[in-house]
Amino acid sequence: MAGIVGEVMTREVVEAHRETSFKDVVRLLDQYRISGLPVVDDDDKVVGVISETDLVRRQAVRSPDAGARRFRMPRPRRSARRAAAVARAGTAGELMSTPAVTVHPELRIADAARVMERHGVERLPVVDEEDRLIGIATRRDLLRVFLRTDEEIRREVHDEVMTRVLGLPAQSVVVSVHDGVVTLAGAVEEGGDLPLAIRLTYRVDGVVGVVNRLTVRIVSGPVGPAKGPKEPGAEHR
Repeated sequence: MAGIVGEVMTREVVEAHRETSFKDVVRLLDQYRISGLPVVDDDDKVVGVISETDLVRRQAVRSPDAGARRFRMPRPRRSARRAAAVARAGTAGELMSTPAVTVHPELRIADAARVMERHGVERLPVVDEEDRLIGIATRRDLLRVFLRTDEEIRREVHDEVMTRVLGLPAQSVVVSVHDGVVTLAGAVEEGGDLPLAIRLTYRVDGVVGVVNRLTVRIVSGPVGPAKGPKEPGAEHR
């Protein structure tokens, strides 16, 4: 129900090693029509990431005068030592950005998107519990969950969340969806179901917002048999 990275990541990953040459990296990007790739060591552990931006900066640093005559490019925030290293880079290990920002397959898609935004990256290598590469997730992969139709979202919220998980009667909650925004209307019997219903609805793939119009129906406890007045001396029987 809740979208996680492992469900949308690409498992066949194009990768490089530290010793992969600059030209071979360019060939890989062109051959597979990708904009970046992870760099791994001999144990398949991610040690860095290379993007097209790294390649462009390498060329810009190597020919600063020629580029400056025609274009005024923003100067990247990096030390002179790092700029010199980029200019001399002939292998993936010398060119890669490190440390790599990685995620685990159990991470929620929404949280992975926040990681991308926070670090300004467009792809996230996915690693297992031993930090070995098992996949890669791109912005496009993460955005696919928002391409679901409103009817698909409505059906999952109603059938999976409300009926199956929370065990509510099918007609007790009305679910409607417009442009990914879910509106919940109706009544739940226990107060604890209300925050849980909202929280689980937010976790459904494609949901961008939840409007809560649910009310809590108070259910009185069981009523015991009426007690009449005690007969005199009953306590001694």
